[in-house]
Amino acid sequence: MSAPQPVLAARTENETVPPGAWRTLAWTSLAVFMAILDGTVLFVAFPSIGRSFPSVSAADLSWILNAYTIVYGALLVPAGRMADRLGRRRVFLSGVALFALASLAAGLAPSPAIIIAARILQAIGGAMLTPSSLALVLAAFPRSKRSIAVSLWAAVGALAAAVGPSAGSAIIQLGGWRWAFFVNLPFALILLARGSRVLEESRDTNAEGVPDAVGILQLIAGMALVALAVVRGRDWGPSAAVACIAVGIALLILFVRRSSRVAFPALDVTLFEVPSFRYANLATLVYGATFSAMFLGSVLFLTNVWGYSTVRAGLGITPGPLVVMAVAPLAGRLAARRGHRVLLIPGGILFALAFLVRYISTSPTPHYVSEWLPPMIASGVGVGLVLPSLAGAAAYSLPANRLAVGSGVNQALRQVGGVLGVGLVVALAGRAHGAEALPVFKLIFLLLVLGGFITAAISAAIDTRPRSL
Repeated sequence: MSAPQPVLAARTENETVPPGAWRTLAWTSLAVFMAILDGTVLFVAFPSIGRSFPSVSAADLSWILNAYTIVYGALLVPAGRMADRLGRRRVFLSGVALFALASLAAGLAPSPAIIIAARILQAIGGAMLTPSSLALVLAAFPRSKRSIAVSLWAAVGALAAAVGPSAGSAIIQLGGWRWAFFVNLPFALILLARGSRVLEESRDTNAEGVPDAVGILQLIAGMALVALAVVRGRDWGPSAAVACIAVGIALLILFVRRSSRVAFPALDVTLFEVPSFRYANLATLVYGATFSAMFLGSVLFLTNVWGYSTVRAGLGITPGPLVVMAVAPLAGRLAARRGHRVLLIPGGILFALAFLVRYISTSPTPHYVSEWLPPMIASGVGVGLVLPSLAGAAAYSLPANRLAVGSGVNQALRQVGGVLGVGLVVALAGRAHGAEALPVFKLIFLLLVLGGFITAAISAAIDTRPRSL
């Protein structure tokens, strides 16, 4: 018998979706909603946390965001592997429980150091629930319907991003930033109560071994050093920053080399032999940095340059995610018929052009309707075309027994990009205020233009068109 290929058997167009698949999608999407809502609200809460700890620098506070992202990104792939081996339902529900307990600890924390420690535990729970949730969805749906399912799964995340700025800023205004963490608890309790009854267990019967712990530590250390250099580079000077980045990159290279040699690597490099998976993940890395920089940069611009309150800033960035929520399901249907490239290229270009307009037109005095809203709507369309399509393109060619680990790779690379995006914005903008900060934010807008164009260029190599086309 020939070795199994990294592409599933040919699909048929009359594959039907079992009723249980929709229940699986609903409950796993609620977990994604919780996790993304948490991250979105924290972007909005970041200035408020800074005001509560005025003696702590913005660079140090940024680790409330980056500590989560680094650990989350490093553990997604091994967590996906463990979900394939131990059972996706079991790992999913355990991740939800840990995420809830860590959220409670972060909300009660008396200092930034304790918040960061709780965020690391949150990251472990988030890494457990994310790839297992997507793997449960992909296992429940026939392959011909996966693009639609992934887009709906992503649309729920877009809904959380849409609700997060406005609802989250209102919650913070009324109860303080600690409620950015407490808001997770009711979602987790509902998920634990219903998910244990509704979700069906699935696993890879051929999975074995424990993911390489040394490789995981190399990945965490490499990501942390690069992020540290980006955030602290201005304070250290160029020589120290370059040295820190060089050590971080060296550790990441060692991690990749080790992953190609050990029996049970933290990263299964053989997945990258599939061209669409390889290029979709490279584009995800670039766009992850671009998306995170856009989100945090928008909040800081509205609060620090235009002087918006937390609530007003949250409302100000809400239209973009609302557009994403509307576009993502439509994009999934089109991707199922025409492949993902026809969405990724125009989506990346539209995103870039939107921020080019923002770079040209934004002034130091608030003109929301004329200067901010039009490029936000256009960039929202771009995000709605790109984000779910990248996840769908990465999953398209994965065999059924590699769904959790493969989706974990994709989400991990998005988080690696997110670390770089957040670090870059903090390093450039920090706590700069007033009209004199406008040139710094315009530089950030130009970097977002570059990120959109690079994403579109990489996506030209992605081919997930149905075989009949």
